[in-house]
Amino acid sequence: MTQHWMANCSILLLAGGRGQRMGGRDKGLVEWHGRPLVAWPHRIARPLTDDLLISCNRNQPRYAAFADRLVGDDAPDFQGPLAGIRAGLAAAYHPWLMVLPCDAPLVDEALLTQLYATAQQEPDTPLMVRRGAQWEPLFCVIPVSLAPAIESAWQKGERSNLKILLTLQARALDLHIDDSRLANLNSPELLSQHMPPGGT
Repeated sequence: MTQHWMANCSILLLAGGRGQRMGGRDKGLVEWHGRPLVAWPHRIARPLTDDLLISCNRNQPRYAAFADRLVGDDAPDFQGPLAGIRAGLAAAYHPWLMVLPCDAPLVDEALLTQLYATAQQEPDTPLMVRRGAQWEPLFCVIPVSLAPAIESAWQKGERSNLKILLTLQARALDLHIDDSRLANLNSPELLSQHMPPGGT
């Protein structure tokens, strides 16, 4: 158990998208400096929780190596990250679900533990990262108790995680506008412009 073990928090890595900016490739499995993209946030999240989930809709055998359990959308046609978040909320063992995108390989333990510690301050309220005026709705912590409210919004046609969490009075974890840990490397161009942590 690490010093920063996140008791009562499941972690969900979102890898269920179409990968449109990757030419349709499964972006979580795109190689970056010798490892699939999902391996980078996985190596940070793995020591922090005993309930590590991955939302994926294809290549499940490959993702299974990086998770305790896999979840998938219950709707066809890749309806966006909120579909994966719904599946994660339904499956989570713990009272909180931390959500991270699989194409954010520069996240570090300090960011995850800061998210967790800040979420604990008001445990019934969602928490989202914000950079300046820009919300980052796929870096968030959601109380699993809010799953019914999120499901209700989904059934009414809402597909924006940001809009739902703001409606549920989400608080902000404010980070610097240029915080590189939040970089979404979701295109070949962005992958080529960044180096891994430590430059290795």
